[in-house]
Amino acid sequence: MPKLKYAYRPKNKNKAAKAIGRELQISTKHSVEICREIRGMMLEDAKRYLKEVMEKKRPVPFKRYNKKVAHRKGLQGWPSGRYPVKAAREILKVLENAEANAEYKGLDTERLKITHISAHKARPIRGWIPRAFGRSTPFNTSRTHIQVILEEI
Repeated sequence: MPKLKYAYRPKNKNKAAKAIGRELQISTKHSVEICREIRGMMLEDAKRYLKEVMEKKRPVPFKRYNKKVAHRKGLQGWPSGRYPVKAAREILKVLENAEANAEYKGLDTERLKITHISAHKARPIRGWIPRAFGRSTPFNTSRTHIQVILEEI
């Protein structure tokens, strides 16, 4: 497996904690929308937000991948959104991992802010669907890399 580099370098390495989730079986499009929404939030606010998304109480606005996406109530300034539960669950795990790394480094977990979070496309899981007359159609499962950097403010 190739070594993945972070897309962002923190200004002060001693006040930052990092975590990465590799080849998670979640939608890249859903992950991009969630990452865009929680980028810049305080860690506790982001965790609360993701838990509300998993309970389907608060939708994630889909601003980029919003073709044929229905409107949701509770969104301000942007009508279309969804409740990507599976992606929210996996991103929450990566955030909790980054929080544990920060606690291990001796950082104050109450003052952690998400300075960088991004989703990148990973290698797909190749698959095939059998069709009529001995043919087949490719059916691939997408995977995603998630990078998180928390900094103490």
